[in-house]
Amino acid sequence: MPLALLALAVGAFGLGTTEFVMMGLLPDVADDLGISIPTAGHLVSAYALGVVIGAPLLAAVTARLSRRKVLIGLMGLFVAGNALSALAPDEHWLLAARFLSGLPHGAFFGVGAVVATSMVAPERKARSVSLMFLGLTLANIAGVPVATLMGQHLGWRATFLGVSAIGLAAIASLALLIPHDHAHAPAVGLRRELVALKSVPVWLALGTTVAGFGALFSAYSYITPMLTDAAGYADSSVTLLLALFGVGATAGNLIGGRLADHSLRGTLFGGLTSLVAVLALFPVLMSTQWTAATAVVLLGTAAFVTGSPLQLMVMEKASAAPSLASSANQAAFNLANAGGAWIGGLALAAGLGATSPALTGAALAVLGLGVATVAAVVDRRRVGAPAGRERVVATHLPEQAEAVRY
Repeated sequence: MPLALLALAVGAFGLGTTEFVMMGLLPDVADDLGISIPTAGHLVSAYALGVVIGAPLLAAVTARLSRRKVLIGLMGLFVAGNALSALAPDEHWLLAARFLSGLPHGAFFGVGAVVATSMVAPERKARSVSLMFLGLTLANIAGVPVATLMGQHLGWRATFLGVSAIGLAAIASLALLIPHDHAHAPAVGLRRELVALKSVPVWLALGTTVAGFGALFSAYSYITPMLTDAAGYADSSVTLLLALFGVGATAGNLIGGRLADHSLRGTLFGGLTSLVAVLALFPVLMSTQWTAATAVVLLGTAAFVTGSPLQLMVMEKASAAPSLASSANQAAFNLANAGGAWIGGLALAAGLGATSPALTGAALAVLGLGVATVAAVVDRRRVGAPAGRERVVATHLPEQAEAVRY
Protein backbone atom coordinates (compact mmCIF):
# COMPACT_ATOMS: atom_id res chain seq x y z
CA MET A 1 0.00 0.00 0.00
CA PRO A 2 1.33 3.48 -0.91
CA LEU A 3 2.74 5.64 1.87
CA ALA A 4 0.51 8.43 0.56
CA LEU A 5 -2.44 6.73 2.28
CA LEU A 6 -0.83 7.79 5.57
CA ALA A 7 -1.36 11.44 4.63
CA LEU A 8 -5.06 10.79 3.99
CA ALA A 9 -5.31 8.93 7.31
CA VAL A 10 -3.75 11.88 9.18
CA GLY A 11 -6.36 14.20 7.69
CA ALA A 12 -9.12 11.73 8.56
CA PHE A 13 -7.81 11.57 12.14
CA GLY A 14 -8.12 15.33 12.52
CA LEU A 15 -11.60 15.40 11.00
CA GLY A 16 -12.81 12.55 13.19
CA THR A 17 -11.40 14.19 16.32
CA THR A 18 -13.04 17.58 15.78
CA GLU A 19 -16.36 15.98 14.76
CA PHE A 20 -16.83 13.94 17.94
CA VAL A 21 -14.90 15.92 20.58
CA MET A 22 -17.62 18.54 20.96
CA MET A 23 -19.87 16.00 22.73
CA GLY A 24 -17.38 15.80 25.60
CA LEU A 25 -16.77 19.55 25.72
CA LEU A 26 -20.38 20.73 25.83
CA PRO A 27 -20.47 21.45 29.61
CA ASP A 28 -17.18 23.40 29.48
CA VAL A 29 -18.25 25.41 26.44
CA ALA A 30 -21.68 26.14 27.96
CA ASP A 31 -20.17 27.37 31.24
CA ASP A 32 -17.56 29.55 29.54
CA LEU A 33 -19.97 31.21 27.10
CA GLY A 34 -22.86 31.44 29.57
CA ILE A 35 -25.31 29.33 27.59
CA SER A 36 -27.36 26.23 28.39
CA ILE A 37 -26.19 22.75 27.42
CA PRO A 38 -29.14 22.28 24.97
CA THR A 39 -28.09 25.54 23.28
CA ALA A 40 -24.48 24.35 23.20
CA GLY A 41 -25.77 21.17 21.54
CA HIS A 42 -26.50 23.26 18.46
CA LEU A 43 -22.74 23.34 17.92
CA VAL A 44 -22.87 19.61 17.13
CA SER A 45 -25.69 20.18 14.66
CA ALA A 46 -23.84 23.09 13.03
CA TYR A 47 -20.88 20.85 12.20
CA ALA A 48 -23.15 18.14 10.76
CA LEU A 49 -25.01 20.75 8.68
CA GLY A 50 -21.69 21.96 7.33
CA VAL A 51 -20.81 18.42 6.27
CA VAL A 52 -24.14 17.84 4.53
CA ILE A 53 -23.95 21.13 2.60
CA GLY A 54 -20.22 21.19 1.98
CA ALA A 55 -19.74 17.60 0.82
CA PRO A 56 -21.51 17.76 -2.56
CA LEU A 57 -21.04 21.52 -3.02
CA LEU A 58 -17.25 21.64 -2.64
CA ALA A 59 -16.79 18.38 -4.56
CA ALA A 60 -18.81 19.79 -7.45
CA VAL A 61 -17.10 23.19 -7.69
CA THR A 62 -13.61 21.64 -7.48
CA ALA A 63 -14.33 18.81 -9.94
CA ARG A 64 -11.89 20.11 -12.59
CA LEU A 65 -9.06 20.99 -10.20
CA SER A 66 -6.04 18.99 -9.15
CA ARG A 67 -7.21 16.55 -6.49
CA ARG A 68 -3.95 17.01 -4.60
CA LYS A 69 -4.51 20.78 -4.41
CA VAL A 70 -8.16 20.23 -3.50
CA LEU A 71 -7.23 18.01 -0.56
CA ILE A 72 -4.67 20.55 0.71
CA GLY A 73 -7.18 23.39 0.28
CA LEU A 74 -9.91 21.47 2.13
CA MET A 75 -7.55 20.79 5.03
CA GLY A 76 -6.61 24.48 5.05
CA LEU A 77 -10.31 25.34 5.43
CA PHE A 78 -10.48 22.80 8.26
CA VAL A 79 -7.55 24.46 10.06
CA ALA A 80 -9.15 27.89 9.66
CA GLY A 81 -12.48 26.69 11.06
CA ASN A 82 -10.89 25.16 14.15
CA ALA A 83 -8.63 28.16 14.76
CA LEU A 84 -11.66 30.46 14.58
CA SER A 85 -13.45 28.13 17.02
CA ALA A 86 -10.61 28.58 19.50
CA LEU A 87 -10.89 32.39 19.17
CA ALA A 88 -14.70 32.53 19.39
CA PRO A 89 -15.85 35.37 21.74
CA ASP A 90 -19.48 34.20 21.84
CA GLU A 91 -21.82 31.40 20.83
CA HIS A 92 -22.73 32.93 17.45
CA TRP A 93 -19.09 33.13 16.38
CA LEU A 94 -18.50 29.56 17.56
CA LEU A 95 -21.62 28.34 15.76
CA ALA A 96 -20.38 29.86 12.49
CA ALA A 97 -16.87 28.47 13.05
CA ARG A 98 -18.22 24.96 13.68
CA PHE A 99 -20.25 25.18 10.46
CA LEU A 100 -17.10 26.28 8.60
CA SER A 101 -15.14 23.38 10.13
CA GLY A 102 -17.72 20.92 8.86
CA LEU A 103 -17.76 22.18 5.26
CA PRO A 104 -14.57 20.35 4.12
CA HIS A 105 -15.28 17.10 6.02
CA GLY A 106 -17.33 15.19 3.46
CA ALA A 107 -15.48 16.52 0.43
CA PHE A 108 -12.13 15.50 1.95
CA PHE A 109 -13.27 11.93 2.48
CA GLY A 110 -14.94 11.88 -0.92
CA VAL A 111 -11.99 13.19 -2.92
CA GLY A 112 -9.58 11.27 -0.68
CA ALA A 113 -11.32 7.99 -1.46
CA VAL A 114 -10.94 8.64 -5.20
CA VAL A 115 -7.24 9.44 -4.78
CA ALA A 116 -6.71 6.37 -2.56
CA THR A 117 -8.27 3.98 -5.08
CA SER A 118 -6.33 5.54 -7.97
CA MET A 119 -3.02 4.59 -6.37
CA VAL A 120 -3.61 0.85 -5.99
CA ALA A 121 -4.46 -2.18 -8.10
CA PRO A 122 -8.19 -2.87 -8.66
CA GLU A 123 -8.16 -5.82 -6.24
CA ARG A 124 -6.96 -3.52 -3.41
CA LYS A 125 -9.37 -0.60 -3.81
CA ALA A 126 -11.55 -1.37 -0.79
CA ARG A 127 -8.48 -1.85 1.42
CA SER A 128 -7.09 1.50 0.33
CA VAL A 129 -10.35 3.21 1.34
CA SER A 130 -10.36 1.37 4.67
CA LEU A 131 -6.81 2.56 5.41
CA MET A 132 -7.88 6.16 4.87
CA PHE A 133 -10.89 5.59 7.15
CA LEU A 134 -8.47 4.12 9.70
CA GLY A 135 -7.69 7.69 10.75
CA LEU A 136 -11.38 8.27 11.50
CA THR A 137 -11.75 5.16 13.65
CA LEU A 138 -8.46 5.76 15.48
CA ALA A 139 -9.76 9.23 16.34
CA ASN A 140 -12.38 7.55 18.51
CA ILE A 141 -9.70 5.54 20.34
CA ALA A 142 -7.06 8.21 20.88
CA GLY A 143 -7.95 11.58 19.36
CA VAL A 144 -11.28 12.24 21.07
CA PRO A 145 -10.27 11.06 24.59
CA VAL A 146 -6.98 13.00 24.50
CA ALA A 147 -8.66 16.12 23.09
CA THR A 148 -11.39 15.89 25.74
CA LEU A 149 -8.82 15.62 28.54
CA MET A 150 -6.95 18.57 27.06
CA GLY A 151 -10.14 20.60 27.10
CA GLN A 152 -10.92 19.67 30.68
CA HIS A 153 -7.45 20.62 31.97
CA LEU A 154 -6.35 23.42 29.62
CA GLY A 155 -9.70 24.79 28.48
CA TRP A 156 -11.84 23.95 25.47
CA ARG A 157 -10.07 26.56 23.32
CA ALA A 158 -6.81 24.62 23.69
CA THR A 159 -8.56 21.59 22.22
CA PHE A 160 -9.40 23.40 18.99
CA LEU A 161 -5.88 24.80 18.74
CA GLY A 162 -4.57 21.24 19.12
CA VAL A 163 -6.89 20.01 16.37
CA SER A 164 -5.67 22.86 14.15
CA ALA A 165 -2.12 21.58 14.69
CA ILE A 166 -3.24 18.13 13.49
CA GLY A 167 -4.64 19.82 10.40
CA LEU A 168 -1.32 21.54 9.72
CA ALA A 169 0.45 18.18 10.04
CA ALA A 170 -2.04 16.74 7.54
CA ILE A 171 -1.33 19.57 5.07
CA ALA A 172 2.41 18.88 5.29
CA SER A 173 1.81 15.15 4.80
CA LEU A 174 -0.45 15.70 1.81
CA ALA A 175 2.05 18.06 0.17
CA LEU A 176 4.92 15.62 0.67
CA LEU A 177 3.28 12.25 0.02
CA ILE A 178 0.42 12.65 -2.48
CA PRO A 179 2.03 12.10 -5.92
CA HIS A 180 1.24 14.56 -8.68
CA ASP A 181 0.65 11.86 -11.27
CA HIS A 182 -2.35 10.53 -9.31
CA ALA A 183 -3.72 13.88 -8.31
CA HIS A 184 -5.61 15.25 -11.29
CA ALA A 185 -9.27 14.75 -11.99
CA PRO A 186 -10.45 14.08 -15.55
CA ALA A 187 -11.83 17.07 -17.39
CA VAL A 188 -15.46 16.32 -16.53
CA GLY A 189 -17.72 19.35 -16.36
CA LEU A 190 -20.13 20.03 -13.51
CA ARG A 191 -23.15 19.27 -15.67
CA ARG A 192 -21.78 15.83 -16.58
CA GLU A 193 -20.97 15.14 -12.93
CA LEU A 194 -24.56 15.95 -11.97
CA VAL A 195 -25.95 13.82 -14.81
CA ALA A 196 -23.95 10.85 -13.53
CA LEU A 197 -25.76 11.15 -10.19
CA LYS A 198 -29.15 10.54 -11.83
CA SER A 199 -28.47 6.81 -11.85
CA VAL A 200 -30.93 4.80 -9.73
CA PRO A 201 -28.15 2.49 -8.39
CA VAL A 202 -26.31 5.54 -7.01
CA TRP A 203 -29.36 6.64 -5.04
CA LEU A 204 -29.99 3.11 -3.81
CA ALA A 205 -26.41 2.95 -2.56
CA LEU A 206 -26.84 6.31 -0.80
CA GLY A 207 -30.11 5.07 0.68
CA THR A 208 -28.33 2.01 2.05
CA THR A 209 -25.81 4.31 3.75
CA VAL A 210 -28.55 6.40 5.37
CA ALA A 211 -30.44 3.35 6.67
CA GLY A 212 -27.38 1.30 7.66
CA PHE A 213 -25.54 4.02 9.54
CA GLY A 214 -28.83 5.43 10.83
CA ALA A 215 -29.09 2.08 12.62
CA LEU A 216 -25.70 2.66 14.23
CA PHE A 217 -26.46 6.19 15.43
CA SER A 218 -29.91 5.27 16.69
CA ALA A 219 -28.11 3.17 19.32
CA TYR A 220 -24.73 4.91 19.66
CA SER A 221 -26.26 8.34 20.32
CA TYR A 222 -27.73 6.92 23.53
CA ILE A 223 -25.01 4.46 24.46
CA THR A 224 -24.18 6.34 27.69
CA PRO A 225 -27.62 5.93 29.32
CA MET A 226 -27.65 2.31 28.19
CA LEU A 227 -24.33 1.66 29.91
CA THR A 228 -25.21 3.53 33.10
CA ASP A 229 -28.93 2.82 33.51
CA ALA A 230 -29.16 -0.68 32.03
CA ALA A 231 -25.69 -2.17 32.56
CA GLY A 232 -24.93 -0.38 35.81
CA TYR A 233 -21.63 1.27 34.88
CA ALA A 234 -20.45 4.39 36.67
CA ASP A 235 -20.29 7.61 34.66
CA SER A 236 -16.51 7.61 35.00
CA SER A 237 -16.27 4.32 33.07
CA VAL A 238 -18.05 5.55 29.96
CA THR A 239 -15.00 7.17 28.33
CA LEU A 240 -13.09 3.88 28.41
CA LEU A 241 -16.09 1.99 27.05
CA LEU A 242 -16.42 4.45 24.18
CA ALA A 243 -12.76 3.80 23.38
CA LEU A 244 -13.74 0.12 23.12
CA PHE A 245 -16.26 1.15 20.47
CA GLY A 246 -13.37 2.74 18.59
CA VAL A 247 -11.40 -0.50 18.83
CA GLY A 248 -14.34 -2.41 17.36
CA ALA A 249 -14.83 0.20 14.63
CA THR A 250 -11.15 0.00 13.69
CA ALA A 251 -11.27 -3.78 13.48
CA GLY A 252 -14.49 -3.71 11.47
CA ASN A 253 -13.09 -1.11 9.08
CA LEU A 254 -9.98 -3.20 8.34
CA ILE A 255 -11.94 -6.44 8.05
CA GLY A 256 -14.51 -4.84 5.76
CA GLY A 257 -11.83 -3.40 3.49
CA ARG A 258 -10.12 -6.76 3.08
CA LEU A 259 -13.33 -8.74 2.54
CA ALA A 260 -14.84 -6.19 0.15
CA ASP A 261 -11.94 -6.64 -2.26
CA HIS A 262 -13.11 -10.25 -2.63
CA SER A 263 -16.88 -9.67 -2.53
CA LEU A 264 -18.19 -6.13 -2.34
CA ARG A 265 -21.89 -6.91 -2.11
CA GLY A 266 -21.35 -10.02 0.01
CA THR A 267 -19.42 -7.97 2.59
CA LEU A 268 -22.17 -5.35 2.63
CA PHE A 269 -24.91 -7.92 3.22
CA GLY A 270 -22.83 -9.68 5.87
CA GLY A 271 -22.13 -6.44 7.72
CA LEU A 272 -25.76 -5.31 7.72
CA THR A 273 -26.96 -8.75 8.85
CA SER A 274 -24.43 -8.70 11.70
CA LEU A 275 -25.60 -5.22 12.66
CA VAL A 276 -29.22 -6.40 12.85
CA ALA A 277 -28.20 -9.28 15.11
CA VAL A 278 -26.05 -7.18 17.45
CA LEU A 279 -28.67 -4.45 17.87
CA ALA A 280 -31.49 -6.94 18.39
CA LEU A 281 -29.47 -8.58 21.18
CA PHE A 282 -28.65 -5.28 22.93
CA PRO A 283 -31.43 -5.57 25.58
CA VAL A 284 -29.97 -8.94 26.61
CA LEU A 285 -26.32 -7.92 26.33
CA MET A 286 -26.87 -4.82 28.46
CA SER A 287 -28.02 -6.94 31.40
CA THR A 288 -24.47 -7.48 32.73
CA GLN A 289 -21.37 -5.32 32.62
CA TRP A 290 -19.06 -7.71 30.76
CA THR A 291 -21.63 -8.50 28.07
CA ALA A 292 -22.37 -4.77 27.74
CA ALA A 293 -18.69 -4.05 27.09
CA THR A 294 -18.71 -6.84 24.49
CA ALA A 295 -21.79 -5.34 22.88
CA VAL A 296 -20.05 -1.97 22.48
CA VAL A 297 -17.12 -3.60 20.66
CA LEU A 298 -19.43 -5.69 18.45
CA LEU A 299 -21.51 -2.63 17.55
CA GLY A 300 -18.45 -0.80 16.26
CA THR A 301 -17.22 -3.86 14.38
CA ALA A 302 -20.52 -4.71 12.68
CA ALA A 303 -21.27 -1.12 11.66
CA PHE A 304 -17.87 -0.27 10.20
CA VAL A 305 -17.55 -3.50 8.22
CA THR A 306 -19.97 -1.78 5.82
CA GLY A 307 -18.06 1.53 5.59
CA SER A 308 -15.59 0.75 2.81
CA PRO A 309 -18.03 -1.35 0.73
CA LEU A 310 -20.61 1.43 0.74
CA GLN A 311 -18.06 4.09 -0.18
CA LEU A 312 -16.65 2.00 -3.02
CA MET A 313 -20.08 0.97 -4.28
CA VAL A 314 -21.23 4.58 -4.61
CA MET A 315 -18.04 5.46 -6.48
CA GLU A 316 -18.44 2.53 -8.89
CA LYS A 317 -22.10 3.30 -9.59
CA ALA A 318 -21.14 6.86 -10.55
CA SER A 319 -17.72 6.31 -12.08
CA ALA A 320 -18.17 9.36 -14.34
CA ALA A 321 -18.44 11.51 -11.19
CA PRO A 322 -16.57 9.62 -8.46
CA SER A 323 -15.57 12.62 -6.36
CA LEU A 324 -19.07 14.07 -6.25
CA ALA A 325 -20.72 10.71 -5.56
CA SER A 326 -18.16 9.79 -2.93
CA SER A 327 -18.68 13.13 -1.19
CA ALA A 328 -22.45 12.71 -1.39
CA ASN A 329 -22.02 9.44 0.49
CA GLN A 330 -20.40 11.39 3.34
CA ALA A 331 -23.39 13.72 3.37
CA ALA A 332 -25.61 10.62 3.57
CA PHE A 333 -23.54 9.40 6.52
CA ASN A 334 -24.23 12.62 8.43
CA LEU A 335 -27.92 12.51 7.55
CA ALA A 336 -27.85 9.04 9.08
CA ASN A 337 -26.23 10.53 12.17
CA ALA A 338 -29.00 13.09 12.63
CA GLY A 339 -31.87 10.84 11.55
CA GLY A 340 -30.77 7.85 13.59
CA ALA A 341 -30.37 9.95 16.74
CA TRP A 342 -33.83 11.45 16.21
CA ILE A 343 -35.50 8.05 15.74
CA GLY A 344 -33.73 6.57 18.75
CA GLY A 345 -34.81 9.59 20.78
CA LEU A 346 -38.44 8.97 19.84
CA ALA A 347 -38.20 5.47 21.34
CA LEU A 348 -36.78 6.87 24.57
CA ALA A 349 -39.38 9.63 24.74
CA ALA A 350 -42.12 7.03 24.33
CA GLY A 351 -40.93 5.36 27.54
CA LEU A 352 -39.86 2.11 25.86
CA GLY A 353 -36.76 1.72 28.03
CA ALA A 354 -33.07 2.59 28.00
CA THR A 355 -32.21 -0.02 25.35
CA SER A 356 -35.11 0.80 23.03
CA PRO A 357 -32.93 2.91 20.66
CA ALA A 358 -31.00 -0.26 19.84
CA LEU A 359 -34.21 -1.97 18.74
CA THR A 360 -35.16 0.96 16.51
CA GLY A 361 -31.62 0.70 15.16
CA ALA A 362 -32.19 -2.98 14.37
CA ALA A 363 -35.30 -2.00 12.40
CA LEU A 364 -33.29 0.59 10.45
CA ALA A 365 -30.61 -2.02 9.69
CA VAL A 366 -33.36 -4.32 8.34
CA LEU A 367 -34.47 -1.40 6.15
CA GLY A 368 -30.88 -1.05 4.96
CA LEU A 369 -30.84 -4.73 4.02
CA GLY A 370 -34.04 -4.19 2.09
CA VAL A 371 -32.63 -1.25 0.14
CA ALA A 372 -29.42 -3.21 -0.56
CA THR A 373 -31.51 -6.13 -1.83
CA VAL A 374 -33.46 -3.85 -4.16
CA ALA A 375 -30.15 -2.44 -5.43
CA ALA A 376 -28.88 -5.95 -6.16
CA VAL A 377 -32.05 -6.81 -8.08
CA VAL A 378 -31.85 -3.56 -10.08
CA ASP A 379 -28.22 -4.29 -10.96
CA ARG A 380 -29.08 -7.78 -12.24
CA ARG A 381 -31.91 -6.43 -14.38
CA ARG A 382 -29.76 -3.68 -15.81
CA VAL A 383 -27.04 -6.14 -16.75
CA GLY A 384 -29.60 -8.04 -18.79
CA ALA A 385 -31.31 -4.96 -20.25
CA PRO A 386 -31.60 -4.66 -24.07
CA ALA A 387 -28.77 -2.74 -25.67
CA GLY A 388 -31.21 -0.12 -26.91
CA ARG A 389 -31.91 0.99 -23.36
CA GLU A 390 -28.31 1.95 -22.66
CA ARG A 391 -26.68 5.30 -23.14
CA VAL A 392 -22.93 5.79 -23.14
CA VAL A 393 -21.62 8.62 -21.01
CA ALA A 394 -18.07 9.56 -21.92
CA THR A 395 -15.74 9.91 -18.98
CA HIS A 396 -13.25 12.05 -20.95
CA LEU A 397 -10.65 9.40 -20.22
CA PRO A 398 -9.25 8.15 -23.53
CA GLU A 399 -9.02 4.55 -22.33
CA GLN A 400 -12.60 4.15 -21.15
CA ALA A 401 -16.24 5.03 -21.52
CA GLU A 402 -19.01 3.75 -19.30
CA ALA A 403 -22.46 2.51 -20.24
CA VAL A 404 -24.93 4.16 -17.90
CA ARG A 405 -28.47 2.78 -18.03
CA TYR A 406 -31.45 5.01 -17.26
